[in-house]
Amino acid sequence: MSVLVSEILIILFATLVGHGLRLADLGVVWGVGGGAMVLCALAAALLRRGPVGYIIGSAVQVLLIASGAVVPMMYAVGAIFAILWIAAMRVGGRIDVERQERYLAEVEHHRSSTGSP
Repeated sequence: MSVLVSEILIILFATLVGHGLRLADLGVVWGVGGGAMVLCALAAALLRRGPVGYIIGSAVQVLLIASGAVVPMMYAVGAIFAILWIAAMRVGGRIDVERQERYLAEVEHHRSSTGSP
């Protein structure tokens, strides 16, 4: 979630660059930038509700890298955030598994110490 929230700021700054360089009509620049920021927020909100948030978040990573076609520095920024996204998903998955294992161990310990079935 923290990667997606950070990307909202990155997209805001990239939109400001597009605005300052007048890369397209300002309505288009802010529409695309605003849409991308909303997409990041939506993905962040849906992460705890199943795979949809992860799919949208992955699509955001691809779009962020692709935005380098308009603002070339975004190739590097997009690649960095894609690496962060992949790392966060791997580490987060590992943490979830370890949490579940610890919970089950605590339940088992509680059962054995109280003598309940």
